[in-house]
Amino acid sequence: METINILGTNYKIVIKKYDEEESFKRREIDAFCDGYAKEIVVCDMSTYPGWNHELHDTLVPYQKAKLRHEIVHAFLFESGLAQHSGETDAWALNEEMVDWFACQGPKIYAAWKTADCL
Repeated sequence: METINILGTNYKIVIKKYDEEESFKRREIDAFCDGYAKEIVVCDMSTYPGWNHELHDTLVPYQKAKLRHEIVHAFLFESGLAQHSGETDAWALNEEMVDWFACQGPKIYAAWKTADCL
């Protein structure tokens, strides 16, 4: 179990097997961020139904992408945006928007680093 700092709040990162977390099956998900429990849970995709025969080179990048996605959710939660975005169709909970940040974050970081503006 690892801990990361999200805007001054520590979040636990937990990798669980599919059968160890009832939320995976109940909610038909493979990762989630619980802003109240301060925990990010990602499924070990080698245990997820239908993914057990995928290549390691597929599973690892997918799990990392899911972790980035859930970290973005944590940042939005800790900044107060997730709870108060309802007046604009809950944009801060929109999965496409969160995915955009999670996918583009490494590229944005690299550009900032190249421009020496971190």
